[in-house]
Parts: sequence; structure tokens; C-alpha cells
Amino acid sequence: MQKPVKKIDYGELLEVLRHYDTESIFEKVNVIPDSEDLHEAISEFINLRSFARRSVLGIDIYRYGQYKHLEQVLIPPLFKILFEKAIRLCLENNQFIFQRYTKEKIENSFISTGDGGFVIFDTPLHSLFFAINFEMVVRAYNSYHLFPKLRNIIGSISLRYAISYDTIFHFDDNFYGSAIINNARILDKDTLNRCLIEQQAYDWFLISIDGLENLQILSIEEIANIYDFLDYDRSLLDKGENEILDNNTSRRTGIINSDILKVGQIQSKQTLINIYNLHLQVSMRIYSDRKVESKRTITVSLGNLNTSGI
Repeated sequence: MQKPVKKIDYGELLEVLRHYDTESIFEKVNVIPDSEDLHEAISEFINLRSFARRSVLGIDIYRYGQYKHLEQVLIPPLFKILFEKAIRLCLENNQFIFQRYTKEKIENSFISTGDGGFVIFDTPLHSLFFAINFEMVVRAYNSYHLFPKLRNIIGSISLRYAISYDTIFHFDDNFYGSAIINNARILDKDTLNRCLIEQQAYDWFLISIDGLENLQILSIEEIANIYDFLDYDRSLLDKGENEILDNNTSRRTGIINSDILKVGQIQSKQTLINIYNLHLQVSMRIYSDRKVESKRTITVSLGNLNTSGI
């Protein structure tokens, strides 16, 4: 059972500060006080050991600044359209993995940056599946299957992704934490349209499924044996729709290729973080919202094979 995301109450924190500290002081001579008592009280109040680990998926529209003014104005609404359709694909076509999510929960876990943003999920697998579905919707848009006239005005778009896994906390209706900080730094360092994964997310896959390379041979039944999914409703393995990974592994649908390579390091605070480049090829069925019987299978690539440093 996962820990809930730590919520820091502003009022309670202010009470601790006012008890052990002075809210305002203006003396003729400034003296640095002994803060050991406050440090102990705050450490007990915050309790870093209670912080939950969550995965963050960072999504960024590649070279947004190079679009013309009209296109720049249209891209945030376009991103929202793509985001909502990716949510629908996750909830309808990946029912076992996303059984504990709703449209509202995913939207409330999203931190917008205008030309992208950060989405908070329980595990790196959730982040990866959302990225796959998002890339599928982007392909539908780029190939004139989704708002073709708008596509003609804006042009094609390309995305870069980052997946991190670290501590998260909630304060004053916003999310903060190392998982978001690391993710933002990875996206900032990347100058290509790749899917980059930091060390702790990489380790999660290594421990859970013996490495990301195994995604191309695993069934949804095997995914259900991952520790984080042991208390999930297993009836959705057979009754639910599981598009990316189902009960039958195949080289024709789902994840048909998975490559992972270490590409470099970034520094976060005082720590060096290893960064890995992920490239997936995924075949999925996609259909029109208005004409469900009209389906086609599309193969997309998440990330690319460029291993230039960051």
C-alpha cells in the first residue's frame, strides 16, 4: 500500500514558527539566534521519512519558441486537447493500470507550463503508459486525423519527455519535491526530442521487471505481479481493455521494441543523477471519437535513438 502524498498545512507550520521563533523583531543590534529548538520542532513536524515517492512525467513541446506568434497562442489550447484525449485513451484502453485514476484525478495532478507540464503518477509505469498514449494522440494530430485544419495552421509538433521517481509533497494547492525538480532539470538540459529517464525511475523498472528492455515481452498478467500492483483489482486483467500490454505478447501490437541507453549525468543539488535515453516502438489501435467502428493500427516511436550527451 502506497503512502499518501504528504500535505504540509500552512496554518500548522505557522503555529510551530510562532511558538519557537519571533515573527518580527527590530532591535538596534542584530544577533544571530540559536535555532536548534526550532530545527528540532520543524524536523519533527515535517518528518521527511513520511514523504511519499511518486513518478513525474514531464512533457514539453519541442522548440515552442520558434513558432510564429499565432501558432504560439494556439499551442496551449492544442496541448489541452491532446492531454484530454490522452487521458481518455489511458482510462478506456489501459484499464488495469489506470483503475485508480479518473479524468479529474489526472487533471488535478497536472502542473501546467503553457507549452507542456508535469503530471504526477503513482509509478514510473503509469508515467510511461501516459507518455505512450500522449504520443499516439500527437501522431493522430500530425497525420491530419485530429483537427486537420488546425494542424494545417500550426504545423506538426514534436514532444520531449522526462520520467523521474522521487519524493513529492503537497502545499497550498500545489505540488513540490525532488521528483519535480529533477524532472525539470532533465527537460532543461535536453536539446532534442527524446524520452529521458533518471536513475531512480530506471531502478524501479530494473527491480520490478528486470529492466525496461523486458517491456516488449511481458504480458499484463506479469505486470500485475509487480509489488505496486499486487492490491489492484485483477478482474480487469481479463474483463478490461489493456491495449499496450495484454494477455498475449505479440510482435505485431503493443510494445514491439524497447531500447535503453545511458547518455550522461546532470547535477541536482549536490548529487549527480544518471540519465538514460529510452526508445520505444508501440503499435496500437486508434479510432475516431465520432465513428468508433472506424479503427486503424498505428505504430509510433516514443523518444528516439540519438544518444548525444545532455
